[in-house]
Amino acid sequence: MALYVQKFGGTSVADPERISEVVDHVRRTVARGDQVVMVVSAMGKETDELLRLADAVSDVRPGREMDMLITAGERKAVALVAIALHGVGIPADSFTGSQAGIITDTTHENARIEEVMADRIKESLAAGHVPVVAGSQGMSTDKEVTFLGRGGSDTTAVALAHRLGARACELYTDVSGVFTTDPRLVADARKMTHLSFDELLEMTACGCPKPAMRSVEYAHRHGVALHIRSAFTWEQGTWVNEETSMERAIVTAVVHDMSEAKVTISRVADEPGIAARLFRTLADEEVNVDMIVQNVSTEGVTDISFTVPMSQLDRASEAGNALGIGLVSTDDTIGKVSLIGAGMKSNPGVAAQMFETLAEAGINIEMLSTSGIRISAIVDADRTEDAVGLLHAAFELSRPVA
Repeated sequence: MALYVQKFGGTSVADPERISEVVDHVRRTVARGDQVVMVVSAMGKETDELLRLADAVSDVRPGREMDMLITAGERKAVALVAIALHGVGIPADSFTGSQAGIITDTTHENARIEEVMADRIKESLAAGHVPVVAGSQGMSTDKEVTFLGRGGSDTTAVALAHRLGARACELYTDVSGVFTTDPRLVADARKMTHLSFDELLEMTACGCPKPAMRSVEYAHRHGVALHIRSAFTWEQGTWVNEETSMERAIVTAVVHDMSEAKVTISRVADEPGIAARLFRTLADEEVNVDMIVQNVSTEGVTDISFTVPMSQLDRASEAGNALGIGLVSTDDTIGKVSLIGAGMKSNPGVAAQMFETLAEAGINIEMLSTSGIRISAIVDADRTEDAVGLLHAAFELSRPVA
């Protein structure tokens, strides 16, 4: 008998018909002799609707009350799923995040898990029941309801899988796995059967929307095997674990991100401490800085450019202007395209091929950032999708790896 934690996203349980499909899948898993702990997100666009209602009643959004509101969506979903399981003869127990023992820090709207005390989940399993846990929520050390943020159900599932010693954490979503690039942009994008944690971490950091990056970090840190698969086709998806990938491609994937903007501060005095002041101020304002480029000094001054989430652009610009260290300009018409691949560590020439491919298409590179297994380039927003398709073809990512 093996234990699996199975997480189902909002589209997977969007309506009674989808819930019925999910319940039937769990029934089949139990029938083969395995145990299941379910983690369930809010149904469909329920979270968006709750946020809309909050906007309709007030322009003031206290964090504590927002967490109470948003987590109601998952509580509704787990109760319905548990009722549906009972309806097909499978005993089930629904649990809120706090009932499941998910203990978080005191940050509202984006809390982090500090501990998992899964005693009630273990008791439910021992009784032969299927625990159905509300995703993306917990109880803070101050005994307040907390929300883990968008994608938090993935993190809930991984944390429970680690605490319960599950064989794997299966993340069911509306796609059949992780692809070599966005299949909506490139028709011959290929689903990968296996990825390393390092590769998936880079992909999620560079714009791959699923699974949530924090869940991958947690799984990597605790060695939880992930299986990312579809709740619509039930086919085998993409496995992510510590093992070295058998897919020996130099480049594994091309990922893009249209959610960032660029800030440039010109004519900054080239002296010790200026950059420290700038980025400390941004950190204090909770601005998440991604790529940073500082030009070579000329006549004692330099330019510093960096990228931030589009939603934080105004905050970053205001912070830069308040410092008064140079002229602040912004650009929200950029896109980021990244090559990811563990094979890049030992294969020279990847950067050259990337730059040549983009140059031949007349796509200008504005900023660059690299790691051992990633090269990211900032390009014009209007050419980002072109860049994705060209690079995917240049590195022949649609071709299966022997």
